[in-house]
Amino acid sequence: MTVAVRRVEDNEFFTWLDLYTGYGEFYESPVTDEKALLVWSWLTDPSTGLEAYFAVDDEGTPIGLAHVREFVRPLDGSKGLYLDDLFVSADSRGAGAGTALLEAMRDHAKERGLSVVRWITAKDNETARRLYDRVAEKTKWVTYDLVP
Repeated sequence: MTVAVRRVEDNEFFTWLDLYTGYGEFYESPVTDEKALLVWSWLTDPSTGLEAYFAVDDEGTPIGLAHVREFVRPLDGSKGLYLDDLFVSADSRGAGAGTALLEAMRDHAKERGLSVVRWITAKDNETARRLYDRVAEKTKWVTYDLVP
């Protein structure tokens, strides 16, 4: 299977929603109608900076999803591309969609003059981590959340 990556179009809400819902189920974080509409509003409003990309199969069917946004790196004096979400449908895993999405994000970062593509993943997401270990460098940083 050949996998291509393209930007999600404004008229693809339900296609996007299928993959986004699958992502939520994978992480046991249900996607409510309210959450889906809010995230979609961010994706369709250029001022938010959030972008969505599909990995598509030979027939053009979306099989994977990535959400990204630029971020500033003050200590580095540069900007990076933050990969908030990466998901490949269960029946398409192992076909190269995850790799294609990561490579496309690297290309986008390079085209924009960004210094890095960065993301986090769950410690127990061993399948994804095997891919990440193959294509990227695991950092020494530990992530914390401070809830307001």
